[in-house]
Amino acid sequence: MTTLTYQLFNVFATDDIWSGNPLAVFSPAQALDDETMQRLAQQMNLSEITFVSPCVVADAQVRIFSPSYELPFAGHPTLGTAFAVANQQKNTCATEEKTTVTLAMKAGMIPVAVDGEMVTLSANVPTYRAAPANVELAKALNLQPEQIHGTPRFVNTGSEQLIIPLVDAESVAQCSLNLDVFARVAANLEGRSGALVWARQGDTVIARYFWSQHGQAAEDFGTGSACANLGGWLLAENVALPLTLEMEQGHAIDRIARLHLSINADRQIQVGGKVRRVGEGTFDL
Repeated sequence: MTTLTYQLFNVFATDDIWSGNPLAVFSPAQALDDETMQRLAQQMNLSEITFVSPCVVADAQVRIFSPSYELPFAGHPTLGTAFAVANQQKNTCATEEKTTVTLAMKAGMIPVAVDGEMVTLSANVPTYRAAPANVELAKALNLQPEQIHGTPRFVNTGSEQLIIPLVDAESVAQCSLNLDVFARVAANLEGRSGALVWARQGDTVIARYFWSQHGQAAEDFGTGSACANLGGWLLAENVALPLTLEMEQGHAIDRIARLHLSINADRQIQVGGKVRRVGEGTFDL
């Protein structure tokens, strides 16, 4: 029998323990095959879990799994895993406090800054793809076309997602999925459907992230990859830089996540938030 250990974190947390997006980070002593990692993700039934292994070109090699598939990049697993790696290195090398880690992922090398419980990643340079017509997007969200405000587009800073600006927070709250239409119009180049709907209120963004899988709709607690893609969307709109915004998710599912988005004068997108360690456990294979 093999016993695996893992840690539990809430990423993009507030001061409330019941906040943020839950994450499990596994650090197996030996390599696991793909099927075992996928089965563990299904067993844990969190939006994502990660597996950390040694790496010669970065501080750690990281693989990310949802209950259904592996992802090349995702925001809250990146931040939570970087927090775990930095604190492990700090504990094993007492003379050095690790403040920056680089994680090797399928999306590339992701640098992450760790400052206490505040963790911030630097996203990849965004790429873009045109979105379907607004009338189709409105139908997918059970909205009226005039509730879409601006130019929706697919953005990819590590994981391609559809970014849809809405006219106000009330429209964000009103969204519900017409699942068949959503699965079609929000499909990325890998065939996975996901969309961030959002509205800006001053320096705050009120957002929801929806995705569909196996014929069912789901809503995420806090989506760092979509926050980074929102940064890419804002760059495409030529917003004034530097820019700092706070994004809130989870109002409709009774669990708030708070994400920090910044874009500097050099057009570098950064996404951060508070990471809280909330537990640990073992799993017997």
